Amino acid sequence: MIPVLATIIRASWILIEVPYLRRYRVEPAKDWDKGSANLWDFANAIEPIGMILGFANIGRFQTGSNLIRPLGIALLLGGIAIRWTAILTLGKYFTSRVVIKDDHRLVRAGLYKYLRHPAYTGALIAHLGLGLSFANWFSLTLSFVPYLVAALYRMRVEELALREALGEEYVYYSRDTKRLIPRVY
Repeated sequence: MIPVLATIIRASWILIEVPYLRRYRVEPAKDWDKGSANLWDFANAIEPIGMILGFANIGRFQTGSNLIRPLGIALLLGGIAIRWTAILTLGKYFTSRVVIKDDHRLVRAGLYKYLRHPAYTGALIAHLGLGLSFANWFSLTLSFVPYLVAALYRMRVEELALREALGEEYVYYSRDTKRLIPRVY
């Protein structure tokens, strides 16, 4: 039952986020993205393989699944809440590709007071939760690791773009905030 609920939550998340991303789509004058959107799309494409293997009970956890699955749902929902808080704070600056807009401004409100990439923090927590909700090694690995790789690469790409576009303002902001985990990283 919990894997089915997790699948419904994940599908709902996609159905809500994709139209939002299209809402503020712009054609950039420069390729700031450096293929990071493609890496994120790859993570999206292989995640269902882990979910299918989870439903097939291939690679399931041998113990603790009665505790792990509900924890997974809690992390999935909590991660989505963090991600959407960050997305709504960014507003029109949240896009599917790394883009520097003509009127681009550094956002320091909300979660961005503490983290440079809270939307990725939320996504990573949510994908970790999705994998755990299946209590399956393949689901966990294919739901979390590809997004971790994509997020680490994309953060680097975004930070280079923002540093180039916003200069010292972004450099100072970077010194005052962590990337994903407050006071840690």
